[in-house]
Amino acid sequence: MGKGYDYLIVGAGLFGAAFAQIMTERGKRCAVIEKRESVGGNIATEVVEGIIVHKFGAHIFHTSDRRVWKYVNRFAEFNNFVNSPIANYKGTLYSLPFNMYTFNRLWGCRTPAEARSIIDAQRAAAVTAAGGKPPQSLEEKALQSVGEDVYRTLIKGYTEKQWGRDCKFLPPFIIGRVPLRFTYDNNYFDDRYQGIPVGGYTKMVTAMLDGVDVTCGVDYFSDKKSFDAMADTVVYTGAIDRFFDYRHGELEYRSLRFETETLDVGDFQGNAVVNYTDYETPFTRIIEHKHFDKTQSSDKTVVTREYPQGFERGGDPYYPINDEKNGALYKKYAEDAAKTPNVLFGGRLAGYKYYDMDDTVAAVFELTDKLK
Repeated sequence: MGKGYDYLIVGAGLFGAAFAQIMTERGKRCAVIEKRESVGGNIATEVVEGIIVHKFGAHIFHTSDRRVWKYVNRFAEFNNFVNSPIANYKGTLYSLPFNMYTFNRLWGCRTPAEARSIIDAQRAAAVTAAGGKPPQSLEEKALQSVGEDVYRTLIKGYTEKQWGRDCKFLPPFIIGRVPLRFTYDNNYFDDRYQGIPVGGYTKMVTAMLDGVDVTCGVDYFSDKKSFDAMADTVVYTGAIDRFFDYRHGELEYRSLRFETETLDVGDFQGNAVVNYTDYETPFTRIIEHKHFDKTQSSDKTVVTREYPQGFERGGDPYYPINDEKNGALYKKYAEDAAKTPNVLFGGRLAGYKYYDMDDTVAAVFELTDKLK
């Protein structure tokens, strides 16, 4: 790989690739090392039976930030995929996001006024049951946001599988604002721009890294001292507690197990994503990859089941558990990071925060703008 780089980027996910691309374009010498055998991080894709498969869960790029959208379109053509997932609750199908199709299935109502009346009554009952106090748990917040029926049918079981604990014991901020739509619009996202790169995310990230020295299958911590000596500055996108050798303790995550199979049928479920919202079904959703791009033709199909599971050191961390205890622990690591010379930290794992892809690119813009 050689020596004498301005930046060594640890991790070839979206954050690392965008940083390397922007700084290389500015004339900086960048090298990227990646622990996995291919670039792309958690948005990596591969081709199976002529179908582009999202290796680590479905990823739909969506944003209202024109600068972000213009940037990613430099490296890929995006299709017109619109995310319209379906919820399966014990065999009955509902539209997601929660909209008039959902409310019609639940209660038979046909107008926004009918749906609002039912939801408002259920929300008022939840506020009364809580004694008018602010929500103390995810369950209380959901009941006060969407009412009993939507919560029990479409939120509770899915969320408890995802986080591995009862909603009564999850902090309220985990779910944020739960959108209710009193229209028959099945588009899950409100963002102005939406789509998936034609050819897959790995093809897009590879294009971003054109002209950058990239080495895959390399663990930064196998010889950290030597890697650090390669460049003036290290850009670290891995787990922040791992960087500091867990000196304050381990941050907690939820992980995922993916079960992918190729089926000898043309179409398995008729939709890209179907969520299973009952608690008894062990997986949270089934992804059928060919539906992400209507131009893909194959007499077979590839489906992936996602099973949430606990995280152990050495595994793949996906979702930070942003409760009070982990927040206090992360703050200690963030303080250490701010005092570490010649190292920049960025991305989901280094920031211990769940970022959408557009947020990731925007964070790279923020960092690289400061480096001008």
